[in-house]
Amino acid sequence: MKRSEFNGEMLRDMYVLGAALLEKNKASIDAMNVFPVPDGDTGTNMSMTMQRAIAEIRACDSDSAEEISAAASLGALKGARGNSGVILSQIFRGISQALKGRGDLVTAKILADAITAGTEAAYKAVMRPKEGTMLTVSHYMADYAQKAAGARGADGYTVLEAMLEGGEIALKKTPDLLPVLKEAGVLDSGGTGLLTIFRGFMLAANGEDPESLDLDVGEIGASQNAEEYSSNDDIIASTNVEDIKFGYCSEMFIIHIHDDVTEEDIDRFRDKLCRLGDSVVVVHDSGIIKVHCHSNAPGKVIQFALMLGEIDKLKVDNMREQNRLIKEKIKREEKEQAVVAVCAGAGLEEDLKSLGVGYIISGGQTMNPSIDVISQAIKSVNARNVFVLPDNSNIILAAQQAARVAECNVIVLPTKTVMQGIASMTGYNPEASVEENKEAMMECVENVVSGSVTYAVRDTSFEGNVIHTGDIIGLINGGIKEVGSDVKSCTLSLIKKILEEKDDCGFVSVYWGEGASEESAGEIVSELEEEFPDIEFMARKGGQPLYYYFVSAE
Repeated sequence: MKRSEFNGEMLRDMYVLGAALLEKNKASIDAMNVFPVPDGDTGTNMSMTMQRAIAEIRACDSDSAEEISAAASLGALKGARGNSGVILSQIFRGISQALKGRGDLVTAKILADAITAGTEAAYKAVMRPKEGTMLTVSHYMADYAQKAAGARGADGYTVLEAMLEGGEIALKKTPDLLPVLKEAGVLDSGGTGLLTIFRGFMLAANGEDPESLDLDVGEIGASQNAEEYSSNDDIIASTNVEDIKFGYCSEMFIIHIHDDVTEEDIDRFRDKLCRLGDSVVVVHDSGIIKVHCHSNAPGKVIQFALMLGEIDKLKVDNMREQNRLIKEKIKREEKEQAVVAVCAGAGLEEDLKSLGVGYIISGGQTMNPSIDVISQAIKSVNARNVFVLPDNSNIILAAQQAARVAECNVIVLPTKTVMQGIASMTGYNPEASVEENKEAMMECVENVVSGSVTYAVRDTSFEGNVIHTGDIIGLINGGIKEVGSDVKSCTLSLIKKILEEKDDCGFVSVYWGEGASEESAGEIVSELEEEFPDIEFMARKGGQPLYYYFVSAE
């Protein structure tokens, strides 16, 4: 049955079905990416962002439209991965702001205003917005929504229909706005992902039964806690004293359980603790009950436990006092400057750390870290000024969003490759001022030419190159410059092109990764040394996944 207006409960279903439909179609959206390299892709990034949004929605105990949209916005922001995930989070943020104070019924006008606010927020988040992307799709959706909302007899359903119509029209236009899409013969993947989410909204508006659609909605957002900190110390350190709702952490074992205690008694005990506080764990196994509870009445927790048996290994912590002590310790140990970098590969991590990087976020080409992960890394280095090296063009926007919510001064250097990140660290001096370091590090970034060698994961055409699945691809500063069938010859040819581009080069590093070896890298370096005796070449272990070689020329 069609719904003409949407309340908070319906909005919850819309988000869940949108996430489920996106998860089901993420592989086909990934396959639409123009670039054929085996990186973390749009469908996967958007789906992981949605998963986190749904986890936040499931944790929301309110059915108001305002609270549901706020939860979706917060979850998407925390979990945003890649540029597409960040843009999606900003669309949800705008929607949430538009629903504030507008009541619990999402009317035609409110829905149109919400997608318009979401579009405006997304455009503002991108430094240089490009048309032919999901921004264009969102823009058309907003325009069509406003026109539909102004018509006589308009309701939420007709506005949602108009949004999808506008989005479809915009998506078909994306190849005309972005030449790389036309050359590859695909539509914009981010726009496709956005439309997929709102098609899920329409499924909910149509009153479709999720089970009949073969969508596993029960699992959406159910296992998104891997990035959450679980220990009390981590939770306390990131919380203000006044924000700690339950101040005492009680842990104990109940042993020698009374003979007349049943599983129903244990269930009732668990329910009492849930009413008393949160973070409740009651596990019964082998005649012992493990208990954990955050509350403001630890005495009652103990009293209820004694009704089941004897108490052993009792521990009660004052989390507010722990918070004060941890905050004081953090302040005492705070550094003036620190660096956070993103990379994958043991050798690359080792080099970055030896140059002074304080925290490595594992990820990059194969897994774009979320805004929340980057934020936690910034906190962990405990410095007044933190440099962030994204080392991937698809992570820069997430890093910039993390910088906006950080409590310290964060400088995001727009490094697009790990080679640029390593180069930037050669200019870093912990004794220099922040401005001096920023200038020196950026100078080093601009002085390096980055290369990489990988393989094609799909057939495509890009910048005049016809590429087939399995072809070896050589890239310079992110652009495809070499296509071949042999790793060694492709790498040699690529490095020679790099040296043509950088005629003042004095030093070249070749980092070998998966699919290559010290021996194969050594052979490449030996041939280059013979041909270019005035240039110093070095082979190093990178350990990076999916890329045979990373190359830097300075």
